Parts: sequence; structure tokens; C-alpha cells
Amino acid sequence: MNLRLLCLFAPLALAAPRSGAADAGMLVPAGLAAEAALNTSQALELFLAADAARPNDAFILQKISRQYSDSTVDTPDVSAKQRLVATALTYAMRSSALEPDNAVYVLSLAICHGKLGLYGDTRTKVENARLIKKYAERSLELDPAYDWACHVLGRWHYEVAELGVTKRLLVRLIFGGLPEASPATAVTLLQRAVALAPENPAHHIELGFAYAVNRQPDQARQSWAAGLALPSREKHDEEAKRRARQALARK
Repeated sequence: MNLRLLCLFAPLALAAPRSGAADAGMLVPAGLAAEAALNTSQALELFLAADAARPNDAFILQKISRQYSDSTVDTPDVSAKQRLVATALTYAMRSSALEPDNAVYVLSLAICHGKLGLYGDTRTKVENARLIKKYAERSLELDPAYDWACHVLGRWHYEVAELGVTKRLLVRLIFGGLPEASPATAVTLLQRAVALAPENPAHHIELGFAYAVNRQPDQARQSWAAGLALPSREKHDEEAKRRARQALARK
């Protein structure tokens, strides 16, 4: 069944009478179609219905987590974003607890902690930064060919490395410090993400920022341009492209 047909069946899936596992078998494909169409609210509704029909399914729980996380794009309210990510983390934890050796579910924990760090105080940011690295490394250990694990861990390396000596010293004195980060490692990881999934614009764009932190401005511009030339695929791609355009305008 193609994407267009799945989208047409989505309303029918919501209206269908509930019959346990058989319902989930129809709701999940419809949810995936809505997710692919970047219709986060519909995807969330479908996956929540699938969870009601088939409780404690790790795949469904992770998909619910993703929709709550992606919903932050659709609201400018910081408090609402924080609540959405906190809910996303709850579902991600349930998913990972059911299948602790699944790289996708483990990386969901890293992503949720990363987003929560955006809205917390400095202590929360530091604690979550440690957790991002922990879960991203574990995800990559479970699946060395997982492009998003390379992406998240690479971004962690360049963002922490970019803090600078003074900020890192303050963090160490007050909060016990952060793990060592390397711009060169960020470049290597994001190069791998691009090699694994060259069609993904976000990988190219974050590689550009890693190059910039690693003092490779020409490569940075090339990577940003490559990412901007690709069609958006994920909910957050437009935000990544906005950052890339701003970076190019400054260079």
C-alpha cells in the first residue's frame, strides 16, 4: 500500500471498532503514513489509539514518544515545549525498558534529554548533556550503522567543544564538569552519518557546523549548501536549514 492510500485510510482507522491486536495492525501503518507526511498531530492520535489496542508494544511507545517530541515544532510556547518533551521522555523510557538493546529506542532517550536540556537551568543542562552522550554512545554501540546515532553523538561533540575553556572551567568547578568533547570527533561522526544517509539534509547541515567548530570554513560552507539543496524529510529539517542559512550569511 503506498503512502497516499495509507493517508486515505487514516481517518477510517480512527473510526474503526476496536478489536485489540488486529486494530493495531491497521492503526500503525496509518500512523507511519501520517508521520511520513509530517502530520504529527494525526500520527500521535493514531499511535495513541494503537497503544490502547496493543498496550506495552515498544515500537508503538517509541512512535508516541517521537510524535510528542516533534510536536515542539508546532508551538512557540516554551512551557508547552517542555511538557511535550517530558511526556516524550516518559514514553521513550517505557519503550527502552521493554527492549533495552534496540538502538532506536535507546537513542530516543538521548534526544529527549537533549531537548529537555534546552529548557532547564544550567544544572539540568549539564546533567542532560552527560545523559545525551551516554545514550548516544550506547545506541551507536548497539548499531554502528545507525546514522542518527552518529548524528546525535557528533552534534554533542561539537556543541560541547564549542563551550570554550572558560565556560567548561565554570561547569567543572560548579557542577563537576562534562566528558571530553572533540570537534574532530564530531566531524568524523557526522561524516559517517552523511555516508550512511546522504539523502538526509540534517546530516549535511550538522556536519557543516562541526566543520566550522573544527576551523574548516570552506568545508562548512560546502556542507551547508549541500544540506540546503536537499528536500526536507523530517519535522526539524526546516529549522536546521534556517540555522544553515544564518551561518552562511555570517561567513
